[in-house]
Amino acid sequence: MKLVDLMTEKDDRSSIREAIASFDPEIIGISVRNVDDQNMENPRFLLDQVKKVVADCRNLSGVPIVLGGAGYSIFPESALSYLEADMGIQGEGESSFPLLLDHLARGEDLSGVPGLYLRGSGLQGKRTFEKNLDRFPLPGAALSSLCAPDKQEFWMPLQTRRGCPMACSYCSTAIIEGRSIRKRRPDLIIEEIACHAVAGFRRFYFVDNIFNMPADYAKKICQNIIESGLAISWRCIINPGKVDEGLVHLMAKAGCIEVSLGFESGCERILRKMNKRFSPDDVRRTSNMFRDFGIRQMGFLLLGGPGETRESVQESLVFADSLNLDSLKITVGIRIYPYTDLAKTAADEGLILPGDNLLLPRFYIVSSLRDWLYDTIPLWMADRRHWMF
Repeated sequence: MKLVDLMTEKDDRSSIREAIASFDPEIIGISVRNVDDQNMENPRFLLDQVKKVVADCRNLSGVPIVLGGAGYSIFPESALSYLEADMGIQGEGESSFPLLLDHLARGEDLSGVPGLYLRGSGLQGKRTFEKNLDRFPLPGAALSSLCAPDKQEFWMPLQTRRGCPMACSYCSTAIIEGRSIRKRRPDLIIEEIACHAVAGFRRFYFVDNIFNMPADYAKKICQNIIESGLAISWRCIINPGKVDEGLVHLMAKAGCIEVSLGFESGCERILRKMNKRFSPDDVRRTSNMFRDFGIRQMGFLLLGGPGETRESVQESLVFADSLNLDSLKITVGIRIYPYTDLAKTAADEGLILPGDNLLLPRFYIVSSLRDWLYDTIPLWMADRRHWMF
């Protein structure tokens, strides 16, 4: 087996050619993380580059090409067709990919392989979600060998759990990981961190959709980091409605230096529209706690969605400004993903067709606000250098 990280390679084609020539693979897997950059004003569709990678692999080898990854899993059938690969696995490849390899080696029928799509033939086996994540091997050594720990801006990604039950109106996480939270044993997480630390990494990013859910599990991870004596720095994504001072204290002691607060709006009514289960008061209380413990905070505003008005936008901007965050990212327009409440709303309002696969980026925005938002946000940002638009 050989791994190639095309994110770090200067010449994709040469890297692919060298990898294929080095050991003559029997199958090629390509992981697709992002489909586009979610930029409504000037969207960048990222699958065209992936399509070139698939074509290069096809020209250099006649073996089957299999897609996977988070981005692919949102659009398993349409992405497979667009990229012209042979197969794709929606969801957890750690389970289905070895099973696929076994079926191919035995010359067996591929029907029944969970989450497997064949181009032109559709889904072969009902998708499943692995309940015991601990049975998957640790990725530490393999990932460390692909990365350069001497780059100060690099944060090694870690995932401790999968699944999210929150059902935010616009979010694709449930499509990728399911709604049930499945957790890894905290001691295995420490083992993975230690493996990366041996390779020279000291900065980590917990990429869990919500680090503090469930809170007792997050506390256990922090306690294990503290007890391990590992001198690391890390950041994570926080649900502002599920935080107590005990958790923040443990996070700071365990080396957390930055959190992302995905509150998205400062207007109670819009938060309800987004199906958020916290209030602006919860966000303020949580923000104050992190500030008291010296942990940096990045906030997010997502403006222009269903029910948004000029008044609710102004309320959100004033609210975000009052939090005194270290940085704030503002997004205008919301990327529409399939099977979400936002997609249903957009279809009901005639913004998209009911059968639109949404692979090419489509955005929801209250049309009467679009020009006003693009005029208003830069005015707010003029003397707020820590705001990003």
